[in-house]
Amino acid sequence: MSPFQFVGVLHLLPLPAAPRGSPGMHAVRERALADAAALAEGGATGAIIENFGDAPFAAGAVDPHVVATMAVLAAEVRARHPSLQLGINVLRNDARAALAVAAAVGAEWVRINVLAGASVTDQGLIQGDAHHWLRYRRELGCTARILADVHVKHARPLAGGPIGEAAADLSRRAGADVLIVTGRATGAEVDGAQLAEVREAVPEAEIWLGSGVSHASARGWRDRVAGAIVGTALHVDADMRAPLDPLRVARMAEAFRG
Repeated sequence: MSPFQFVGVLHLLPLPAAPRGSPGMHAVRERALADAAALAEGGATGAIIENFGDAPFAAGAVDPHVVATMAVLAAEVRARHPSLQLGINVLRNDARAALAVAAAVGAEWVRINVLAGASVTDQGLIQGDAHHWLRYRRELGCTARILADVHVKHARPLAGGPIGEAAADLSRRAGADVLIVTGRATGAEVDGAQLAEVREAVPEAEIWLGSGVSHASARGWRDRVAGAIVGTALHVDADMRAPLDPLRVARMAEAFRG
């Protein structure tokens, strides 16, 4: 059995040209590196980099400077903390950009919020394009695994239908390497019944949690999934605007080990 993946999120501050303004590249870089150090020191097995501060997000392709900035930061995190496995998520759903960054820095994963189907989101309608994204990954020679959200948070699947059917399509038809189950919003806990439905529909799939894991709940999830992407609970006072807290990271790592 593969070791449990405890992946912390590097929520980047707003990048230059972000809709709500940016504190500048120096501040973005310093926060990203400090948060990466907190994850490494606290015992996380990996980190996933997101342009979280760029909300409201572009519905389609991001601007070139976003790709360039995330690649530079990811490369520096990789160089400073080689023990951390690395993931890339270019919000809201720019899979090509994520794959490009992953190929450039040798990242282990990319997270794609809508790999297949279509979802109605606060950015409007977002459609998956697994056919072209898997081809692009192969063309790049990229080895990053695809982490695909099932009924991603802050969205509603356009076609509706049971979550188990969506999970089976993602795993068996769209080529997802890992399925991510989330709550309805950032920081919201996963519905245990929905997780069970996904597991029943795709018993062979590797499943991770994508939101809502707390220090209190971590141990209970440990034997039900192969990994968890944790963000909110690792920030100082669980405040997304604050830096990551190495003590909170260490407590989470211990809870998962327990």
